Amino acid sequence: MIRALFRQAAARPIRSGALAPPVRRRDASVDPTLLAVVLALVAFGLVMLYSASAHWAQQNHGDPLFFFKRQVLWLSIGLPAMFVLSKVNYNRWGEWAWLGLALCVIGLVAALLSPPIAGVRRWIRLGPVGVQPAEFAKLAMIVFLADYLDRKRSKIDSPVHGAAVPWGVLGVLLSLILLEKDLGTPALMFGTAVLILFIGGARVRYVGAALLAAIPIIAWQLAMYPYRMRRVLSFLNPFESARGDGYQLVQSLLAVGSGGWFGKGLGASQLKLLHLPTPHTDFIFPVVCEELGLAGSLAVLGLFGALLWRGIRVARAAPNLFGTLLGAGIVLWIVLQAFFNASMSVGLIPTKGVPLPLFSFGGSSMIVTLAGLGILLNISRQARPQ
Repeated sequence: MIRALFRQAAARPIRSGALAPPVRRRDASVDPTLLAVVLALVAFGLVMLYSASAHWAQQNHGDPLFFFKRQVLWLSIGLPAMFVLSKVNYNRWGEWAWLGLALCVIGLVAALLSPPIAGVRRWIRLGPVGVQPAEFAKLAMIVFLADYLDRKRSKIDSPVHGAAVPWGVLGVLLSLILLEKDLGTPALMFGTAVLILFIGGARVRYVGAALLAAIPIIAWQLAMYPYRMRRVLSFLNPFESARGDGYQLVQSLLAVGSGGWFGKGLGASQLKLLHLPTPHTDFIFPVVCEELGLAGSLAVLGLFGALLWRGIRVARAAPNLFGTLLGAGIVLWIVLQAFFNASMSVGLIPTKGVPLPLFSFGGSSMIVTLAGLGILLNISRQARPQ
């Protein structure tokens, strides 16, 4: 079904250099519906970030606006970057695909060599600011795959070009992130890569082989870190270990279930009062459910659904295969991450450290997500008539 949506993509013209095809007109505007959805998500996310973080910030930093002010700072960087990138011809990014990968590898290695923060090495400290290279690796991976599949489309049926090369390159990125004791981000990147390769025309048996190869890797990661196995077991029946490994999921489920149809009211969450772990980061969605109820949670999911709809529409209308794969990869990455976060909050998958895009607190995640959306908006400027 997904492949059928893009069945005409392979027949689109290959790029002749980074500047082809040109924008049809210099004043071409972005997709207004896509832009409205993005801005609605940003505004909704900022309101919920303040609501979820105010009590935690007061208790731990003496300032209820501590996280809110920093999120506004990241938005003051990310939103201008999004609008600037919406004007930069997306075809140029193919020229920098390998450079972007190299910089991400250097950043990931630097993070592994940096002093640990909260017991893990995922950030590079730049003065008072922490940069998380794994977030930038998500976008770099998508640009690389879109560029590679566009340039090697005639050789994609071969096992070397259709499987060995792309998975070999991605294996380096995913391995470095796994060394950071982060399983959620590699899982998200792997799922996104599978979808991009599938849409780009890779043989189904190569995609299936990658999925099978992932099973022993996941099993190895669970065996290497026993707390992950305990987390999986507690996911199956969290209330048996409500005060132990199942605590996060139990508190999340209580928050989700107590919201009812229309919630307790904005700012009225009780589970965020030092019961729900990190309510302003990975568990912000349960706060939405408790305060705004089923109606509010469906509004959030509906906005991400609208983002998926408009993003796929833009990707299908791109003038070349690179634009199609780049646009599809960006929107699938963001929506798949939102799906992971919401599913974790309601107990559909084990808990992972995956933020809710444009909602959860975090500078690297916010800036990279908005940068990706800026590229998607530029693709919409050059879209072919439907």
